[in-house]
Amino acid sequence: MKEDAMTHHKEGTLKGVGGLNLYYQSWHPEGKARAVLAIAHGLGGHSGLFGNVVEYFIPKNYAVYGFDLRGNGRSQGPRGHINSWGEFREDMRTFLQLIETQEPGCPCFLVGHSVGAVIVFDYVLRSPAAASALKGVIALAPALGPVGVSPFKLTLGRLLSRVWPRFTLSTGIDLSTASSDPAVIAAYAQDQWRHTQGSARLATEYLATVAWIREHAADWQVPLLILHGGADQVALPEGGCAFFQQVTILDKERREYPGVCHEIQSDRNYQEMLTDLDNWLERHLPPQAA
Repeated sequence: MKEDAMTHHKEGTLKGVGGLNLYYQSWHPEGKARAVLAIAHGLGGHSGLFGNVVEYFIPKNYAVYGFDLRGNGRSQGPRGHINSWGEFREDMRTFLQLIETQEPGCPCFLVGHSVGAVIVFDYVLRSPAAASALKGVIALAPALGPVGVSPFKLTLGRLLSRVWPRFTLSTGIDLSTASSDPAVIAAYAQDQWRHTQGSARLATEYLATVAWIREHAADWQVPLLILHGGADQVALPEGGCAFFQQVTILDKERREYPGVCHEIQSDRNYQEMLTDLDNWLERHLPPQAA
């Protein structure tokens, strides 16, 4: 593990399913953290896309951890490919165990963006005992419904998943739909760690996992916050809204921001979203941390 003492930034690798080296990084406040935000990014993204979150919450004495999903960013694996969704799930389990080792006893909130939110939801619903240790789950623009990938490509994925699971195409998602901030779009276009690939097997595993999550929404038991941009054309808001309505626990909240695009943490008015997140976290911190 490498550490930058000037910024309290650390980076290293953890062992994912099949022995893949998965890159992770973390940011730390001065002294002991009040709580940890553990972030799972979306398809084609990486753990370095949450600078606004880091800059906002480190001065408030949170630690922030993120890891690059297999096949993404600086982690090993074919770009945009998995053999089964269980690989994501077990990688998430290892990531959270790493955090517990490095921040023993520190309250932990799990954050997922887009497909990362799908990974988070699947992990929480399939591992209720482990998930009960979490203080809450935050989903940013969860990809639980219609997505900005053409029906033709999704159908092709279904057809090829069994016979040619690694067959890969560009998702075809228009970069300009990520944010309404031209500077963000320009930065994404030059980002060497981003990609736009998705394999046939990833497509079918994603669709099956979303269907399973929606079937089991009533089993949800962890405090939940969903934040979504009303102008999101990549992961349309109605999917997250439908899931939210099916969750039966009382400790749930959903906010939708008019005119905001998919990269909600990097779009205009992101300060409003982070303020809402901050207020929700304050209400869910254990008394000694608050």
